Amino acid sequence: MKFHQLTCATTLASIALSGTLAASTAVAADEPLKIGMSFQELNNQYFVTMQEALEEAADSIGAELIITDARHDVAKQVNDVEDMIQRDIDILLLNPTDSVGVETAVLSAEQAGVTTIAIDAQANGPIDGFVGSKNYDAGYKACEYLADALGGEGQVALLDGIPVVPILQRIEGCEAALGEHEGIEIVTKQNGRQERTHAMTVTENMIQANPELDGIFSVNDIGSLGALIAIDSSGKDIKLASVDGHPEAIAAIQQPDSAFIATSAQYPRDMVRLGLGLGLAKHWGASTAPATIPIDVELIDQQKAADFSW
Repeated sequence: MKFHQLTCATTLASIALSGTLAASTAVAADEPLKIGMSFQELNNQYFVTMQEALEEAADSIGAELIITDARHDVAKQVNDVEDMIQRDIDILLLNPTDSVGVETAVLSAEQAGVTTIAIDAQANGPIDGFVGSKNYDAGYKACEYLADALGGEGQVALLDGIPVVPILQRIEGCEAALGEHEGIEIVTKQNGRQERTHAMTVTENMIQANPELDGIFSVNDIGSLGALIAIDSSGKDIKLASVDGHPEAIAAIQQPDSAFIATSAQYPRDMVRLGLGLGLAKHWGASTAPATIPIDVELIDQQKAADFSW
């Protein structure tokens, strides 16, 4: 992974958690910890990368790991968590498919004495901690870059996503950045569901309904890859910016004259490792462990894309 500068809070948190990790390793030999992680989806390289990093980290401390895929179904996610609780997990890492809808699962975990850390997206209810990207910054940086690329003028469409806090924050940050340019007009905002095929169809409709469209912001790279197909098929000069740092998006940005001009990259490996560290700290009673660990994002354009990877 390309080295990047973490926030001061994140750096201090990782140092503070190192002692807890060592202590946990010693205990694991006698009574292995049982860790559950519920993903909102695993049909996305971003979360697959996170899963791989978690498996490596859990193996390094001798912990048992249970992983489930909610497939964007909040009812399934709640059931998955209830099942993990019945299997006596000690720590729950929860990547919500719906920030509000998972509260039932969070409450059940609390009642069972399970330490719960929300990962990537916030969760309602009595969680013990949260680790996630600075999503407002991600939306702001991507749309600031898009606005500059448009010379501060033009029509822009927003490709929205599922109702979780990070997506709302990305849209909020984007709107703030675009709002700083009097010549930029947001002409439509539609839900691409963060899915390639659906986002492609939605983008086709947006382009047809807005023939003077100049730019599109997508809340994630998978949606952007669908939007890119629609843009290329239209033959129009429409610039595209997004969030994530997905390998396919990075490859698309590197193409000559690509409509895909930039993405605000996240760091899924760091995120889940810090999430596990925070969960261990809370589980073992570390009184100085922070409640929240924010992780910086980095704007990746064509110039930076060649040197970037998760």
